[in-house]
Amino acid sequence: MHRFYKTVWLALGAVVLAGSALAQSTTVAGVAYDDVLELQGHPLQLNGVGIRYKTVLKVYTAALYLEHKAHTPAAVAALPGPKRLSITMLRDIDSRELGKLFARGIEDNLDKASFSKLIPGVLRMSQIFSDHKNLQAGDLFMIDWIPGTGTVITVKGQVQGEPFKEPAFFQALIGIWLGEQPADWKLKEALLGKPV
Repeated sequence: MHRFYKTVWLALGAVVLAGSALAQSTTVAGVAYDDVLELQGHPLQLNGVGIRYKTVLKVYTAALYLEHKAHTPAAVAALPGPKRLSITMLRDIDSRELGKLFARGIEDNLDKASFSKLIPGVLRMSQIFSDHKNLQAGDLFMIDWIPGTGTVITVKGQVQGEPFKEPAFFQALIGIWLGEQPADWKLKEALLGKPV
């Protein structure tokens, strides 16, 4: 009987150790991002994480989560499963201005015809950020692609309205960071898991 309990305790200890190993995180600029998370029942792994700079100022950290590692924008786009871009602010910012910058970032990475098709979604996305007025250091927002549902934007833990249904909208949105004219070239490389 003693041996049985010893075996049970050893097994429990192994489970606890395995759980703690799974709960690893990567820290950048003081912000910890889980190396693995779950979205809609799918495990996603941290593809890359980095910092958005404006001149020399740190504005936010960003982390890209995918089902499988991808090191080019085309490879990220080709993955069929859920995806997440998680952003944590490092300084206070006027979120209305951030919404405008995101709209400009989408426009910069699309031709006019493609952008014109997405204008209703871009305006709604800008309004989401305008409604929040300010984002403060430590505030988190997430952009999730969920197959069959669409793009879900969550700000400060609250889902913002209905999903954006069009797959093209998520690709355009992620293009702000991974497109031909990214918001920050070093951040693009970092999100793609490349050394910077």
